[in-house]
Amino acid sequence: MITLDEQLENWKAVQYRIREEGMDYCFEHYSSWEEIKDEKFHQLKETYLESVKNLNKYIDDNIIEIEDMIFNEEN
Repeated sequence: MITLDEQLENWKAVQYRIREEGMDYCFEHYSSWEEIKDEKFHQLKETYLESVKNLNKYIDDNIIEIEDMIFNEEN
């Protein structure tokens, strides 16, 4: 059984990593945070990661679309 002190240390580790490295690095590259035994945390983390993925794809798709439009205008 994880103690309250260990739980507090784990949560502070997440908070520290977010502040020092940013959310992207913290959740995508640093750790899966399996030591955090909180279902809502992991659900929110996965929702965040999915949103980041979707936003990056949306941006990439718009860049490609506009580049194609510019290319077509030039030819």
